Amino acid sequence: MRLYLSSFRLGDRPERLVALLDAPSTAVAVIGNATDDRSEADRAAGVRLEIEALGGLGLQPAEVDLRDFYDRPPAAVAETLARFPAVWVRGGNVFALRYAMARSGADRALTALLDKDALVYAGYSAGACVLAPSLRGLESCDDPSVAGEVIWDGLGVLDFAIVPHVGSPGHPESEALTALAARYRAEGVAHRALRDGEALVIDGVVIDGGGGPDVG
Repeated sequence: MRLYLSSFRLGDRPERLVALLDAPSTAVAVIGNATDDRSEADRAAGVRLEIEALGGLGLQPAEVDLRDFYDRPPAAVAETLARFPAVWVRGGNVFALRYAMARSGADRALTALLDKDALVYAGYSAGACVLAPSLRGLESCDDPSVAGEVIWDGLGVLDFAIVPHVGSPGHPESEALTALAARYRAEGVAHRALRDGEALVIDGVVIDGGGGPDVG
């Protein structure tokens, strides 16, 4: 399993993402559905920023909008995602993202591809948080009501939570998420706190980006 999970955007060492890929010109599916609660103009502008940043690394990004697969057979999104050696899942509202993944069938498709080590999963903020066993606690930062259905279970790819933007005073969500990391510590919830600029890199069983998950 190959994961590149950043606190904010590409982080300070994007070369670590490129190193996970089989070829420097890899095609990357950009998933921007964490911003489905925004206006179409704002959403499109945000996706363009991600495409430009990934293109600057020599990659070949293209958006895959999970809304295009709503109410279609799950094989449709699975076949599309299987064409890409990597996905980049941008930040935004984790509940909007989880809903889009569930309704499109991308949740099952992505976990199956990761199980086979058939793609690199990369992303930041909500795109990283959604891999946890549970999304409980993130309602302190993200509004669950923007989703068509609130799904509290994460994808379960990780056995701990990701808490981004911790100790990052330049980010508007830093205060709420720093408090969430403190709450998780007090409650014994396994998690990894990331400051903006940091990224957790998992390549097989090797984890780079600090020590093990914080559980107290």
